[in-house]
Amino acid sequence: MGWKTLDDMDLAGKRVLLRVDINVPVENGKITDTTRIDRIAPTVHDIRAKGGKPLLIAHFDRPKGKVVPALSLRITLGALRRALGCDVAFVETLEALEAGTEEQGEADVLLLENIRFHPGEEANDPAFAARLARLGDIYCNDAFSTAHRAHTSTEGLAHVLPACAGRLMQAELEALETALGHPKRPLVAVVGGAKVSSKLDLLGNLVEKVDHLVIGGGMANTFLAARGLDVGKSLCEHDMVDTAEAIRLKALDLGCTIVLPSDVVVAREFREHADSETVLVDNCPADAMILDAGSESVKRINALFDTAATLVWNGPLGAFEIVPFDMATNAAAQKAAELTKAGRLVSVAGGGDTVAALNKSGAGAAFSYISTAGGAFLEWMEGKTLPGVAALGG
Repeated sequence: MGWKTLDDMDLAGKRVLLRVDINVPVENGKITDTTRIDRIAPTVHDIRAKGGKPLLIAHFDRPKGKVVPALSLRITLGALRRALGCDVAFVETLEALEAGTEEQGEADVLLLENIRFHPGEEANDPAFAARLARLGDIYCNDAFSTAHRAHTSTEGLAHVLPACAGRLMQAELEALETALGHPKRPLVAVVGGAKVSSKLDLLGNLVEKVDHLVIGGGMANTFLAARGLDVGKSLCEHDMVDTAEAIRLKALDLGCTIVLPSDVVVAREFREHADSETVLVDNCPADAMILDAGSESVKRINALFDTAATLVWNGPLGAFEIVPFDMATNAAAQKAAELTKAGRLVSVAGGGDTVAALNKSGAGAAFSYISTAGGAFLEWMEGKTLPGVAALGG
């Protein structure tokens, strides 16, 4: 572990520039999900307990270096005060922060206005980094979800102030290191979703690292087509079959087993409770769509989980949003959760659809770690260097 944590820093009497991700969903002027705000609380509490004063630096949406009043972080103030249980003062401009006020001095926590209102942020401008650095003593990054961006507040500041990871960043990095860095084996990966083309880097990296790779969703159809099977009217990238075959051959050469469905659930309509049937993969009707893995496929996947020590999961096994095509995802997720609770499996999952699918299955809470970092999680799994992590020394 090459990066420092809050445990390595002397924060007494120090102002801590704390990069957080509180880019929460908003509808009709109201926050609809406070998860991202709630998850920064442990870091804020620890900084304050060690005698530091947190200055929250965050973005909201994409104002592209311009002041857009509709994208003000002021909307998060109420939720922040509730989640943190303390007084949070909102600072509208850098000038106001530089000048200082009595309110700022008395507040427990400061929240700076949307950092992306400044063109220097996304440009990772050294002069902007130097200006921000003068406002604090320590830099703490608790926003793994933005770590794949080389911006001033995610990367630049780490080069001009003593830097460390916050508790959320620390948990994410430790979970990913456990899953892919130095995993207990056998290591199984589940990769699902619609398109092979969007996950080429991921598949290419995983076949070099995992013992077994389970492929599901629309991606599996492309691999089935590469085997010469008719997938009917299923979602399938027929122009990617050669690429899918190349991945299969690479896996074979590296000793990684690729697991595809042996039976599938097919339907003529993509809708809730559509008439469906389960057929073997070589018997998909020409007028039907493959919308889920079948029960025999799930048995094979679950048996594989029984032998595994570590599981990494990205993407659903079928059209999990609609019944009954959520069966395979739900059943496999519940098996993984059961093994995790029994202490037999370390399970790490991430990616937008993955989080939604695992939460829908009711199994998500039992996983060892579920990342909500989206793009950063995927880039880490692809084996890419994340600027925000590299800048911390990791």
